[in-house]
Amino acid sequence: MPTMTRVAPELPLRDVTQGLEHYDTRLGFKVAMTMPAGDYAIVERDGVALHLFRDEGDDGKGVSMHVFVTDLDALFTELRDRGARIVQPIVEQPWGTRDFRVSDPWGNVLKFTEPQEDEG
Repeated sequence: MPTMTRVAPELPLRDVTQGLEHYDTRLGFKVAMTMPAGDYAIVERDGVALHLFRDEGDDGKGVSMHVFVTDLDALFTELRDRGARIVQPIVEQPWGTRDFRVSDPWGNVLKFTEPQEDEG
């Protein structure tokens, strides 16, 4: 039976070089690979890889994704202190998670999600 082993979302950016700086400085990702032409790169943090590619389209639509994390409060504080653009503060969801969202300058949204612990 086939098995899916991981996902590597591709995020469209107008400028990959600026994207690398943003994802490093604001979100704590480190550069894993860049293409010589400067049109494609991979950033990673804690086993999460994001593929950044140059997209010169003018529609302004990015992608949205969930990134499941532990210690959501500490991550929120870290990203806020790094100057990340927080577009939704931490919210407790009725389906048993807590989450917050950040956006990059190109309209891509990362939703950081943590399951709530059972108290009973």
